[in-house]
Amino acid sequence: MSTGQLARERLVKAFGLAVMLGVMVTLSPACALEVSGTSGFLGEWEVTATVTETASGRIRDYRGPLVLKHIGLCTQDGPVEKKGEMRLQISASSQLNATLSMPGTECTASGPLSDGYNGTMTCSDRQVIPLRLRVK
Repeated sequence: MSTGQLARERLVKAFGLAVMLGVMVTLSPACALEVSGTSGFLGEWEVTATVTETASGRIRDYRGPLVLKHIGLCTQDGPVEKKGEMRLQISASSQLNATLSMPGTECTASGPLSDGYNGTMTCSDRQVIPLRLRVK
């Protein structure tokens, strides 16, 4: 086998390997994050969500089901639950943009994300509300 044929054969094998690896990366499951925390002036709402990555790059997008459960003392007939969707964007510089959508209202929060997010969210039907989130 000549040197040129050997080089072409190696190039074809390398290209085939690159294509296979590309297919494997494309078929790999999307990254999921567990989000938990509290909202409310007394931390009376428990926030939980499992969000799955929908886009990656310098800004990673996530989305998934959201549950807000009222855990405050004034709950008389059992805990009230609100279900909706959480959308997160996390930048390469650890900047968080979150949207919590529930029937009748949408809340947004943004700020630095280190061990978690500790700030406020602004809702379409309410005043600014404290929000603490942990993302794992």
